[in-house]
Amino acid sequence: MIPEILAGPVRKLTEGLTWKKILCIVLGAAITTFGIHNIHQQVGITEGGIMGLMLLLHHWFGLSPALLTPLLDALCYLLAFKCLGGQFLKISVLSTGSVALFYKLWEQFPNMLPDLSRWPLLAALAGGVFVGVGVGLIVRQGGSAGGDDALALTISRVTHWRLSRAYLFTDLTVLALSLTYIPVGRIACSLVTVTLSSFLIDRIQTAALPRRAAEAE
Repeated sequence: MIPEILAGPVRKLTEGLTWKKILCIVLGAAITTFGIHNIHQQVGITEGGIMGLMLLLHHWFGLSPALLTPLLDALCYLLAFKCLGGQFLKISVLSTGSVALFYKLWEQFPNMLPDLSRWPLLAALAGGVFVGVGVGLIVRQGGSAGGDDALALTISRVTHWRLSRAYLFTDLTVLALSLTYIPVGRIACSLVTVTLSSFLIDRIQTAALPRRAAEAE
């Protein structure tokens, strides 16, 4: 039973969050991190944005993604605090925590998928599917799988760029930096991953639900 002093904050934190939303967020975090840990990190294919930056720092400094993910996300959310609504931040806190926990979970196991190092294009496609489906599930619930959204919103507000251009700027910047440890051919595969994952995220976010399912939400 929740103590009286905590009842108010807990009620406010969970307001608007159904069990279905929470399940989709947790499932999305599990799918995303599983793909990144078992494909991207093993094969050396990076993502753009915060995910790509996390992989870059993991490679050069050996820092755990479980620690980097919430830290980088917190910095991005802090920068974009005035641009984001309370509901977005609340859902993003849940999704960011879920991502960090699943990273920690997958790190306890050896690689659970076949080594695709000899087939980088196949790895890029498979990784793009994992990230696209996982992040798409989270974004559909009104949250973010990482700080990419917050960072892009901040850049868009400061520079008056279109949001799509801000996303492209962060992705290309991180991929360019990733050339310090990833061959050009693998970066090309990373562009495949970014393109495919972006397409899937958009499709999942905007997909129409059957009428009964939509009313249930």
